[in-house]
Amino acid sequence: MKVTVENEKENVVKLNITVPAIEATNAYNLAVRRISQYVNIDGFRKGKAPRQVIETQVGKERIKQEAIENLMPKVINEAITENNLDVITQPYITSYDFELGKDLTVSVHVETRPEVKLGEYKGLNVEVEDIPVTEESFNKALENIQNQYAEEKMVLDRPANATDIVNINFEGFTNGEKIKGGEGKSYRLDLGHSTFIPGFAEQIVGKSLNDDFEIEVTFPEDYHDESLKGQKATFKIHINEIKERIIPEITDEFAQRVGKFNNVEELKADVRKYLDTARENANKNKAENEVFKKVIDAAEVEIPQSMIDREADSLLADYKNRLAAQGISWEMVTKTRNEEELIKDIQEDAKVRIKNSLVIDKIAKEENIKIAPADLDKKFQELGTAYGVSQQDIMKQISKNPEILGSLSQQAINDKVKEFLMANNKTEIVAPKASK
Repeated sequence: MKVTVENEKENVVKLNITVPAIEATNAYNLAVRRISQYVNIDGFRKGKAPRQVIETQVGKERIKQEAIENLMPKVINEAITENNLDVITQPYITSYDFELGKDLTVSVHVETRPEVKLGEYKGLNVEVEDIPVTEESFNKALENIQNQYAEEKMVLDRPANATDIVNINFEGFTNGEKIKGGEGKSYRLDLGHSTFIPGFAEQIVGKSLNDDFEIEVTFPEDYHDESLKGQKATFKIHINEIKERIIPEITDEFAQRVGKFNNVEELKADVRKYLDTARENANKNKAENEVFKKVIDAAEVEIPQSMIDREADSLLADYKNRLAAQGISWEMVTKTRNEEELIKDIQEDAKVRIKNSLVIDKIAKEENIKIAPADLDKKFQELGTAYGVSQQDIMKQISKNPEILGSLSQQAINDKVKEFLMANNKTEIVAPKASK
């Protein structure tokens, strides 16, 4: 076999492969035998028809295609290996010249991994601003615990106030017509944390149990439904129920109810410990991100548009699937945001992801960082914990979708490279800069 390599645009390489006539002929004869096994020819049992009959019945060109399909994967892999090509896409045949009794010549195009020029990635000094635990965040954490243990008390003797929870029936109209999907029965609405149309919850405040009334609101200009943007609407409302949220006081008794605490001081100490741990983790993550950003920014790589387009297509498909899972269509999204801007953002995200991946792989290669079975086992466990499935179920899914294993392997190598970067660069947590 003879191979010549031509560098074409960007990272596309053309392989001109010449296969000796004897190998090509053997592949052709094998293709004849394979085809004879499944082609029905009058007067012959399957697999028993002579070559000339098969050629007449099927055609030499179809046999040649079969021969190439069976022969070329091995030939192409050998050509790639011999020329030390780092291929990132499936090779594809662009042309061939196959004449029986002569050498077979084939042109194959492949995309190779773009060359990454690393900058400094070891011995860096990175300062990271501390994320302090403030009294505000401490008080907010205590407030969240209080809200978790809040009780709800039925209100019968007063109108609803801005912190109550109401149960309502509602029906919306615009221009005298019912709003599609604009009605609900026994709907629970937290008046203090409403995500309804601006002004909706506010107009329920002051109304009493069993009241029937109407309110008027205006849909926001950025509302997801094009037909309702900026439209005035009337809602008929009936109040079925009003409940008051009773927030417990922070006492020794409350602390004992929350956990294994004897008094308020022990509860507060535990909250501070939790916040300090969260602070340490946040600082660690921030330090990792800052180091990685420095390494990425220092690296140089020309990313071919073909790679960006493929990654962007994958990201877009994933985004649409996630939207669909929430009952939202792509069309609904593009009604509130320019489609070209969305696509541009996805393309930029694709470029960032590709560069990150290429730089990580380059560092792994330079430092001989490899994943071991234990690294994959760790990823299997994380996946199982996240989705509540057993490792056996994960393996079944991998057998059906091999790309899952590739994704987990990439995640594992990402983790090991980031561990390497943190071990080989110095990070210092410094006090936050005073705001101007």
